[in-house]
Amino acid sequence: MTASRNCTTSTQPHNIADRGRVRFIATVMVGLWAIVIGRLFVVQWKQSDELASYATRQQLTEVTVAARPADIVDRSGRLLATTIVSQSLFVDPQQLIVDDKFVTDLAGILSLDAEQLKESIAQHSDKRFLWVKRRISDDEATAVQLMEWPDSAYGFRDEFLRQYPQGHLAAHVLGYRDIDGAGQGGVEQSLNHLIEGVPGKRRLVRDAVGRIVEVSFDPDSEPKRFDAVQLTLDLTIQMFAEKALDEVIDEWNPTGACAIVMEPGSGDILAMASRPTYSLSDMSHVPGNAWRNQAISIVYEPGSTFKPFIVAEALQAGLIKRDEMFDCENGEYRMGPRILHDHHPYRQLSVTDVLVKSSNIGMAKIGERLKNRGLYEATLKFGFGRPTGIDLPGELSGIVRPLKNWNGYSTGSIPMGHELAVTPLQLVTAQSALANGGRLITPRILKGVQGQGTDSAHSFQTSIEDPSLSEPATIVRPTVSPEIARWVIEEPMTAVVSRGTGHRAKIPGYSVFGKTGTAQKMDPKTGEYSKTLHCSSFICGAPTRNPRVIVLVVVDEPKSNSTHYGGTIAAPAAAMILSRSLMYLRVPPDQETRTAGR
Repeated sequence: MTASRNCTTSTQPHNIADRGRVRFIATVMVGLWAIVIGRLFVVQWKQSDELASYATRQQLTEVTVAARPADIVDRSGRLLATTIVSQSLFVDPQQLIVDDKFVTDLAGILSLDAEQLKESIAQHSDKRFLWVKRRISDDEATAVQLMEWPDSAYGFRDEFLRQYPQGHLAAHVLGYRDIDGAGQGGVEQSLNHLIEGVPGKRRLVRDAVGRIVEVSFDPDSEPKRFDAVQLTLDLTIQMFAEKALDEVIDEWNPTGACAIVMEPGSGDILAMASRPTYSLSDMSHVPGNAWRNQAISIVYEPGSTFKPFIVAEALQAGLIKRDEMFDCENGEYRMGPRILHDHHPYRQLSVTDVLVKSSNIGMAKIGERLKNRGLYEATLKFGFGRPTGIDLPGELSGIVRPLKNWNGYSTGSIPMGHELAVTPLQLVTAQSALANGGRLITPRILKGVQGQGTDSAHSFQTSIEDPSLSEPATIVRPTVSPEIARWVIEEPMTAVVSRGTGHRAKIPGYSVFGKTGTAQKMDPKTGEYSKTLHCSSFICGAPTRNPRVIVLVVVDEPKSNSTHYGGTIAAPAAAMILSRSLMYLRVPPDQETRTAGR
């Protein structure tokens, strides 16, 4: 009996301990279940919206879709630049099994270097994406697809490809778009905000493994663009200018040349050509000196083409009279410490003949009347020393030194077109001010925009819509009175062509005004004026009583042992452009009418 009681008593502590452990485990389990239930409650009721949104974000991807760049057209709507869709080939280097034959075949199809292609793939072997060649032809894409490789190893993406159907015509005005679609040079760069449009957005729905199963289209998120950006250029007149420059290059072999055709009443640029040039349809071989648009980015001393502005300002200031005679000192005139010479000795010359004969002495005497301050104010009044404001990148401001740096030499040199440098565009803009009655107008290359739409069928009314774009702002500044401007055009500058240094610019049936320019260039080796390096130019327009067209041709460093004068080198080309433009624009001849009225 005693032994049995002792046995029973000894098991009680163990039972108590077991029950404690059970209660502890049960408590822990209840607590854990409570936590799980509590978390489920939070997830189900408190965070359901947030988690649903997170799950949706994992399924939806928003991508930017570029707008198709607007076409570029001339003033008549003829196509200068357009855009097509082209395929670009990429590979997944991790999925690609590369051997020499495969690389050689692929490189042969795409006209690539096989060794460079193989090295590029090897260098990116740890990547999942590598461009092989962008914007390939349809034939190349078909040949690539016929090669034996896994579908997961390669793919195509649609990209925009810019094309220029006119080849080299207006290359410097147009510029181009690089491999990434960014505008480089010309209006492709300066008007890029109009050409590239506004990108849109697409929402892509992906499945659990990342495959696109749905594309969401929202009309309000479509790319927005203009159909076309219209320039003031006239393609036909541009062809006239380009052909004339080609003939100048062939005959005189200059380092460069340019031609500008402007409508003086509006400031519209009808043509702008520069040499050397390049073809926009083949950018693989472009000489380094061909990138510069010489019409806006070279500066040169204008020489005698500057003289009409000084005569006009002196008349405006009342310092000379139209019928006044100037003693040109038989070709030699001491002006302070220097002696000035004319190309030919002259005695008495009228104001008209000072310009017709291009007398440096006569101009120096007019400069003495104006003095340096008057000369300086005339220079600025006609727009020299600052950019014209045309919508083209790379325009230079020319060189006009501060008045405080002018001296007695300046009084004689400035009226002859020396001691300052201008761009061709500045000169033709200033000449247009005389031709249009005294108004200095900002030249313009943008005529307006055409159409507003999207890459789908929907139209848009916001974002890039701006009614003012159809009528670009024109800044007008007065220079001289209409009477003085007309007299300079109709009398001395017309006589320059009819009986002076510009006689090679005569056009049958039309009264033509013009001015020759021949300026010595600085020799970079000596820092002095060179006897062999010249810049020859000629500016002209017609008809004299209602000028419709102004033409400037500048020929830089023509190679000739016989002559360097603008009347010989530049005038025939300018006259060719002017004559063809007048006939093309159907401007009626005026010579017969004027003669019959006398």
